[in-house]
Amino acid sequence: MKSVMSRTFSNFFFEYETPRQVLVRNRRVAIVCRIIQMGVLSYIIGWVFMYEKGYQIVDTAISSVFTKMKGVSYTNISGEERIWDVADYVFPEQGDSSFVVMTNFISTVQQQDTCPELPDGKNKNACTSDADCDESKYKRTGNGYMTGKCNSSTSTCEIYSWCPVEDDRQIPDPPVLKTSENYTLFIKNSITFRQFNVVRSNLVESVDQNYINSCLYHPKTDPLCPIFRLGDIVERSSSNFSEIARVGGAMGVLIDWDCNLDLSLRHCKPKYEFYGLYGTGKNDKGERPSVGYNFRFAKYYVEDKVEKRKLLKVFGVRIDIIVHGRAGKFDIIPTLTAIGSGVGIFGVATVVCDVLLLYLLPKREFYKNMKFKHTELQEEKPTLSPSQKENELPK
Repeated sequence: MKSVMSRTFSNFFFEYETPRQVLVRNRRVAIVCRIIQMGVLSYIIGWVFMYEKGYQIVDTAISSVFTKMKGVSYTNISGEERIWDVADYVFPEQGDSSFVVMTNFISTVQQQDTCPELPDGKNKNACTSDADCDESKYKRTGNGYMTGKCNSSTSTCEIYSWCPVEDDRQIPDPPVLKTSENYTLFIKNSITFRQFNVVRSNLVESVDQNYINSCLYHPKTDPLCPIFRLGDIVERSSSNFSEIARVGGAMGVLIDWDCNLDLSLRHCKPKYEFYGLYGTGKNDKGERPSVGYNFRFAKYYVEDKVEKRKLLKVFGVRIDIIVHGRAGKFDIIPTLTAIGSGVGIFGVATVVCDVLLLYLLPKREFYKNMKFKHTELQEEKPTLSPSQKENELPK
């Protein structure tokens, strides 16, 4: 028993096992094998290492964005001249990464009073008598509480509200702020890659104050300029500025940082891309419901001891600045992982060639006999007693 255990222990620890290999001289199978191996090698070198940089450890950025608009517009509405500057047409004014630039508006001076409801063109606010107007109630599409009276001149219910009711059925065309496409946007962006202790700004080494004072972003001539013309942002997102300025819309400015930190840090620079973020889909009737982007904004004041407000229905370009930051640097662990996974993929060639040899080629039975060694267990004869052995002897 002791010798058996000693022999088993010795065989287990002091012997090396290796799989048996069969060399097959078949040109077609060999060509298939080499093609698959070259494809796998091209994938590992070209895609995993060169394109995806599988030898690098990757970190994503923490980002902050600061913005500032510049530009003025002049309007003359009903003899009222006015200059519009940044404090008037940017909402909110804190310089966030998401804001609205007003390009068009409808202005209504109001005070709280009774006045007829606005006809909506769908007869939802229509009335023929006082019975159609429930006193002290309001409709979901209405603008105030109904007084219970029907206004005969407009055939709509009389309401208590901010009067007169805003009439937004006709959007000004062309837009009121005609020079809005020449407004400029300054973007200051900083990113941090914590894992590599790297901090970068879009005001890179070649961007100084003199350059900022004179440049305007262009993807070919000035790709690093942080100043963008509003009209160019809209046009480069494949949109028409005149239409967007009239009814409003949303634009995305993508700042893309893709940094290879194995190279000099000076090569870590941002790239700017522009996208339209408003919906363009149509419903089953071929219509585009809720076109554009707008909101309402009011300025309150007191005149002759009466509280009044100037209501603006604002149409504008909503700008969302999106930052995507990714940095990679060589590390031995992802390198070994990529190499190991690549070596494992090489086994695909062996599997495919075995399928050809063992199941598809005419000589598949011959290859099976060469690849597999079959053993058969012989049945052990039962041990005979001395008396049984005597009976087995020939007489």
